[in-house]
Order: sequence, then C-alpha cells, then structure tokens
Amino acid sequence: MSIDWGAFVSVFLAALLGAGTIVLFYALGLRMLVRAGRVPVVTPAEFTDAITVLSEKEIRRAAKQAAKAARKSPLSEGQKTLAFAAAIGCFVVCGAAVLGGILLIVVGH
Repeated sequence: MSIDWGAFVSVFLAALLGAGTIVLFYALGLRMLVRAGRVPVVTPAEFTDAITVLSEKEIRRAAKQAAKAARKSPLSEGQKTLAFAAAIGCFVVCGAAVLGGILLIVVGH
C-alpha cells in the first residue's frame, strides 16, 4: 500500500483554504451588515431540553440594543448602502465557495 503524500497535502491545503475563505467572508459580511445599521437579532428557538433559554425580557433588551446601535451609526446613508452591498457580496462569496465545494465533490470525483 502506497500513500501519495503530495495529493494528501494538496487536499489538506485546499480544505484549509476553502474553510478559511468561508469563515473570513462570513465574518466580514456580518461586520459590514452591522456597519450598515442592520444588526441581526435572532430569537432563540424553544427546546424542551435547552441548556439556556432566553426570557422575553432578554429578547426585548437585545432588540432594543440593536436598534440603539443602528441609530448611533456615524455613517451617511450612502455609506450604509455601500456597506450593505458589501455584506451581500461577502455572503454571495460564501455561498459560491460552498456551492463550488459541493460541485467539486459531486462532479469532479
């Protein structure tokens, strides 16, 4: 049995680069979304065996803090629009990277 170490390193580096790209652009997209004044507030799902369940008061407080942060943005409306477009672009790059990986696995095997 022989192992092609060159191919192993190639696959390892490709996986590392792909994962790093997805994480980088997702984080950058979230950052641009916040800079655009559109702070994502996600209410937690209710699970019967959840370790932590937020109360309605905590959820309202988080939404209030997000609205306050959106009002405090020093950016002009044009800058906010540009930041939002950059956020969408970053999320598109993430989706394209994931789709490319799936296509590489399915078609390129």
